[in-house]
Amino acid sequence: MRVFVTGASGWIGSAVVPELIGAGHEVVGLARSDASAAALTRAGAQVCRGTIDDLDTLRSAAAASDGVIHLAFKHDIAFSGDFQGAADADRRAVETFGEALAGSDRPFVLASGLLGVTPGRVATERDGRGPGSDAGHDGPRARQATALRTLGLASQGVRSSVLRLPPTVYGEGDHGFMAALVGIARDRGVSGYVGDGSNRWPGVHRLDAAHLFRLALEKAPAGSVLHAVTDEGVPIRAVAEVIGRHLDLPVVSIPHEEAGEHFSWLGGMIGADAPASSALTRELLGWQPVQPGLIDDLDKGHYFRAG
Repeated sequence: MRVFVTGASGWIGSAVVPELIGAGHEVVGLARSDASAAALTRAGAQVCRGTIDDLDTLRSAAAASDGVIHLAFKHDIAFSGDFQGAADADRRAVETFGEALAGSDRPFVLASGLLGVTPGRVATERDGRGPGSDAGHDGPRARQATALRTLGLASQGVRSSVLRLPPTVYGEGDHGFMAALVGIARDRGVSGYVGDGSNRWPGVHRLDAAHLFRLALEKAPAGSVLHAVTDEGVPIRAVAEVIGRHLDLPVVSIPHEEAGEHFSWLGGMIGADAPASSALTRELLGWQPVQPGLIDDLDKGHYFRAG
């Protein structure tokens, strides 16, 4: 296939591109900078210059492709306070892809999130699909309406699927949530968790996630919801204990009311309980993660080399 990939040079995209090329696919990656374009060229992909706001570019690239994987999201503005603006840009991009692919039965895979789907209980691929699932427009839930729009493209002749990612997509080179927690521990002099630390986060290694994106592109049925989950739910206290051990710092409980001050931009999420299962995804596509789990990956030490 000729596959158009947005976010192709990002943390996940830079694993998805070689996964696709290694399987014999031709990749065209969206690049908004010279550095991104150069990284894509080195990886063996073709370059399409633009951003997810360039809707005409997205439309043309999708129309010329055999399938689309949409990974890009404006995380920079989302985590600086304008999550709705980032979600609106994402929705416009998805609508554009839907128009370009309508009636073609070509695959469209959307990267979405797991945080907030079913707080406090194990989320499955069947959750977050019914009436009212798109309610709420703040925080991570703002993306759920776009995910439902993507699933709706199945009725318009698009082999659409939504691949939900955990808040923790980890691995060497990660600059996301796990790296942020390590940085906060260094700055504060303690490795913290909220309350009793029993709240759980799911996780997946970026290479396992990349493999699932390829499987989704190649064979996910129209209207599929997929979960890229290796660890169903790792207690945040267990994460804090690994960080404390590697940095030789005390491991302490942070009261809920002080989470925002201690964890900064992570304060609103670090106390969330968001376990999730991938059993249905594994059965549907034969996906079997082979990389280390989150705690084992943290214990490899690569998160602690800098600083």
